[in-house]
Amino acid sequence: MTDLPHPRENPDLRGHEEAEKILLDGFHGGRLAHAWLISGPQGIGKATLAYRFARYILAQGGEGAGGLFSDAQPADDMYLAPDNPVFMRTAAGGHADLKAVERTVNEKTGKLRSEIVVDDVRAVGRFFAMTAGEGGWRVAVIDSADEMNTSAANAVLKVLEEPPDRALLLLVSHNPGRLLATIRSRCRKLALQPLPGETVEKLIAEALPDLDAGDASTLAYLADGSPGRALALAAEGGLGLYRDMTGLLETLPRLDIPALHAFGVRLGKAGADEAFSTASNLLRWWLARLILSASGAMAADGPFTAEEKALMDRLGQAAGLDRWFEVWEKINRLLDKTEHANLDRKQVVLNVFLPLENAVSR
Repeated sequence: MTDLPHPRENPDLRGHEEAEKILLDGFHGGRLAHAWLISGPQGIGKATLAYRFARYILAQGGEGAGGLFSDAQPADDMYLAPDNPVFMRTAAGGHADLKAVERTVNEKTGKLRSEIVVDDVRAVGRFFAMTAGEGGWRVAVIDSADEMNTSAANAVLKVLEEPPDRALLLLVSHNPGRLLATIRSRCRKLALQPLPGETVEKLIAEALPDLDAGDASTLAYLADGSPGRALALAAEGGLGLYRDMTGLLETLPRLDIPALHAFGVRLGKAGADEAFSTASNLLRWWLARLILSASGAMAADGPFTAEEKALMDRLGQAAGLDRWFEVWEKINRLLDKTEHANLDRKQVVLNVFLPLENAVSR
């Protein structure tokens, strides 16, 4: 399966022209905030925009770029060709005036850390204290800010409290509500929206040209406007898991127990951690839409067959909204617990589907 390139290596940005214009206007109008909080759902292009902006600023050089009397000419967008020297050095992580902060490998365990640690963020403060290597701006990108631990977040706050001249901090966040309020208050906020389904389908078709058009359409719907999520689902076998899951839901109110056990064995075997996580997220996603549909907040439509739409309608009418909320909370608690404890995943699958059966059997 083909995946999207790393945001540092991606020259293209789709569907965020308005956000790009806001950044351009700020830079060329001399109104550029020293820190930006770029937020929105995961996989929609936030980090791609951050690195695109970083490259654009670094390519302007040191002659007054971004000031009211700048010699730099405003552009329609921030595109740099992949053969541009700034693009190539940024993609390779070799530009002296760009600092990228992501989760790092723990030298003791050799594994990727689950969070961004304080030493990674303190390096930003030291980086900003240095003179720009090429006489222009220094830019730091933290992707994602949600992954900072408490000490790292406090270190970022210290940087935000005393911003140096011609230093730009770009924070990428999937869930800005989890960040310290003091961090949010010191950043200019730029919220990106999910991409239209047609745009996501086009990106899927470009990345996976051999994929059936119907499968691409279903992936785009399941991804909720996130091409990153769509390609991740494709790589993780999400389409097959989704179809198996909805096939089980079709058997309600009397579950196909042999099929349920087979599904549990598939997700519970050794090495199936990723498949279990993908199936869990798809079930949460589907139940959320079932509740929205049952409440009248959204139509149960999309690129589904008539049978799939009928299933959502049927189950939504089989139990009251309060009951579905109870099932939703119970399943979420169990799945959350599974993520933090070494539970038998096959048994978890059984325990997740039985409340669904009970809800529609009453």
